[in-house]
Amino acid sequence: MHLEVICHFKKTFKILFSLSFSLLFCFPPKGLGWYTVNSAYGDTIIMPCRLDVPQNLMFGKWKYEKPDGSPVFIAFRSSTKKSVQYDDVPEYKDRLSLSENYTLSISNARISDEKRFVCMLVTEDNVFEAPTIVKVFKQPSKPEIVSKALFLETEQLKKLGDCISEDSYPDGNITWYRNGKVLHPLEGAVVIIFKKEMDPVTQLYTMTSTLEYKTTKADIQMPFTCSVTYYGPSGQKTIHSEQAVFDIYYPTEQVTIQVLPPKNAIKEGDNITLKCLGNGNPPPEEFLFYLPGQPEGIRSSNTYTLTDVRRNATGDYKCSLIDKKSMIASTAITVHYLDLSLNPSGEVTRQIGDALPVSCTISASRNATVVWMKDNIRLRSSPSFSSLHYQDAGNYVCETALQEVEGLKKRESLTLIVEGKPQIKMTKKTDPSGLSKTIICHVEGFPKPAIQWTITGSGSVINQTEESPYINGRYYSKIIISPEENVTLTCTAENQLERTVNSLNVSAISIPEHDEADEISDENREKVNDQAKLIVGIVVGLLLAALVAGVVYWLYMKKSKTASKHVNKDLGNMEENKKLEENNHKTEA
Repeated sequence: MHLEVICHFKKTFKILFSLSFSLLFCFPPKGLGWYTVNSAYGDTIIMPCRLDVPQNLMFGKWKYEKPDGSPVFIAFRSSTKKSVQYDDVPEYKDRLSLSENYTLSISNARISDEKRFVCMLVTEDNVFEAPTIVKVFKQPSKPEIVSKALFLETEQLKKLGDCISEDSYPDGNITWYRNGKVLHPLEGAVVIIFKKEMDPVTQLYTMTSTLEYKTTKADIQMPFTCSVTYYGPSGQKTIHSEQAVFDIYYPTEQVTIQVLPPKNAIKEGDNITLKCLGNGNPPPEEFLFYLPGQPEGIRSSNTYTLTDVRRNATGDYKCSLIDKKSMIASTAITVHYLDLSLNPSGEVTRQIGDALPVSCTISASRNATVVWMKDNIRLRSSPSFSSLHYQDAGNYVCETALQEVEGLKKRESLTLIVEGKPQIKMTKKTDPSGLSKTIICHVEGFPKPAIQWTITGSGSVINQTEESPYINGRYYSKIIISPEENVTLTCTAENQLERTVNSLNVSAISIPEHDEADEISDENREKVNDQAKLIVGIVVGLLLAALVAGVVYWLYMKKSKTASKHVNKDLGNMEENKKLEENNHKTEA
């Protein structure tokens, strides 16, 4: 038994000696170099032992090295008992796991896990080691532009904002962009200030980049962004911020003036609103407005309203900046007007046959259209009355408008009444059967005359009265009688102007007599007039044709007589020459 104790002591001593030698010099086995494990923050770090397990293995251990090089053992596993023991290291409590092949796993990776870990496999006569370097990476938060300027002013260097990215490990770098292009520092125009801070507890970095920028009008609606570039387990990566667009302030360079409603449609009685605009940002809030004929401007907001304008408001309107009167804009305004004067107008009463001149006078800002209507029917021309007829009576309307100006219309009316004393004409006609006679009383006048019949003598009256419609101041009343003896019929027509009486003698039915023609109606009269005009036109045409033919014949005859004279003269000359030749022959003989 003493000998066994001595042997056990020798083995233990040999193991401790080998372990101590390994702790002092930390040489890895030949052929094993440095090995690095990259892990994301919060993930599980997995470190394989990278050693071949020897057959006479007694146990395996894991340790890490402090900054001063001293070891800290954290896990032990026996090859025989298959049991695992974890050392009492507070920062790794409940975070370690050692597998049968001696792979060490550390859950919930932290920045403090960045160390040099060593896997140790111990046999009776040797200690084998394999070191592993652990690198932990933490992706930073998405960069955000904060403390943004409410506005930027042209030609002024001003802080645009801060780009912040937090919780990074290792620290990253921030880059600024304008419309997707990298901004580089430029003296007096682009200033970039970068700083980083580390949280002493989490050891994570916060990066902040401040951008000072001199803007121009070209930066209007231009997007600004920033990005953070960092290193992760798989290499370098970049995260971009959301876009930020800034309100650019710049001075007014031009002034414009507007007129509401549109200036080509302004008419008398409208309200005019002048609106002055400056192209600066922010736009000017006050202006000076200059009215026609007024050298002094009126201070107002960007609008100035004139109410119930008249035609004398036509002219040039201007506006300018208050502090820079030379920057001015102007516009010409025409206030359209339309005047109509109808003479006579209203209700007018005239006697038949009278002359009535009618005039509709227009005064307008531009050419106006004129339309005449009679009893809601459009006339082809303006009315003119040299001798009034009953059909001339009616309601006349003169209407005018400016087509280019909506709502600018004028109209006046004339109600013409043509009055006349009653005029009577009586006619008679015998029925073809010879059994009755028709007596007609034609009446003309206005107001409408009332007709009354009276008869003297004997005879029967058939269909006492039958009246026609009253049209254009005319109508008739007729009766049919069969007189057995001569009778006298009297027709009385009366209106407010006069009472007119006319009589007609009618022979007995047994006595034949000449019938009188009926009164021609207005419609028939117009047809007769049209036919007469046609006949006159034909006759005039025939006369003109005869005249032309006569002139042509006279010219022809004149030309023929002139030609015959020339022929006779030529013949006479020939006979005289013949006689002279005969005389010459006689003389020679």
